[in-house]
Amino acid sequence: MLDADFLDKGRLRSILNCLSDGNFHSGEELGTLLGVSRAAVWKQLQKLEQLGIHVASVKGKGYSIAGGLDLLDVDILKEDLSVIGQNDWCQLNVVPFLDSTNTFLMQLPTAHAAICLAEVQTAGRGRRGRHWHSPFAQNIYLSIGWGFEGGAAALEGLSLATGVAVVRALERLGFSGISLKWPNDVLYEQKKLAGILIEMSGDPSGSCQVVVGVGLNVNMSLSVAPEIGQPWTDLSLIAQVLGIVHPGRNILAAMLIDELVQLLKSYSNTGFVAYKPEWEARNAHKGLSVELVSPVSCVSGVVLGVNPQGALRLQTAEGEQLFYGGEISLRTAS
Repeated sequence: MLDADFLDKGRLRSILNCLSDGNFHSGEELGTLLGVSRAAVWKQLQKLEQLGIHVASVKGKGYSIAGGLDLLDVDILKEDLSVIGQNDWCQLNVVPFLDSTNTFLMQLPTAHAAICLAEVQTAGRGRRGRHWHSPFAQNIYLSIGWGFEGGAAALEGLSLATGVAVVRALERLGFSGISLKWPNDVLYEQKKLAGILIEMSGDPSGSCQVVVGVGLNVNMSLSVAPEIGQPWTDLSLIAQVLGIVHPGRNILAAMLIDELVQLLKSYSNTGFVAYKPEWEARNAHKGLSVELVSPVSCVSGVVLGVNPQGALRLQTAEGEQLFYGGEISLRTAS
């Protein structure tokens, strides 16, 4: 765990900004940057290893991070964010190190129009409490807080609509062939590309705060592959397949925020119905035989689509049945 002194004084960000260019920097240069002796530089660099960042050391040349780092930058984000440029009420938090961007916003007194991005999460999570792998500066870990009236009923289908917003953002940047898995995954060729986690606090039937979290694989290291229990892909691989230029994490984050804020601003009025046709067009399991697994049952059937509230329509041996989110996992039937 990185100590508070290292984080609070901004040393982490300073040294990462310096080494992010992928070039070698001498111990003397880094010592001046950090305000420490050359002898203390190595000790500081060791802390980066705890974030999974390998720093190469070559005698006579200094230190470098091979390939550099694509770090998030508040100023660059604001240049590309139409929602921030036009609405300065948005709180934009970009931090290097967090347990969870969702947790960060859930702990604020009010999270309305609050945005949080992190370079790394130590306790990132997905649905059903699953761990979300969050290597440093490789992916997008984004959460947006919003206030709603009408409680849970006003939020029906929000996770599905969020998936549509994610696809819209990616398509604006030239990505195609992206599909959606009920109720909260974004796929490419049946491999997981992104996940969505929505959490609510406040009155379940009245005024409430919602945090929409999105984890998007951008440049996932193969070293974490053994830790992920399902097929996955990332935008770097997809960009190669499609023959398009990889946009970088700042532009990706800006496009996601733009689409998600537009969604959240209008959702109370439109509901999921406005997003249903787009979701259906990208339904990764339309017409396929699947199994819906919950802690107490397993139901088999063929996916028909979703209803206006975002419930899954499944043709079973007993006829058509509706299933809502929660502790349900959808799997392609073997």
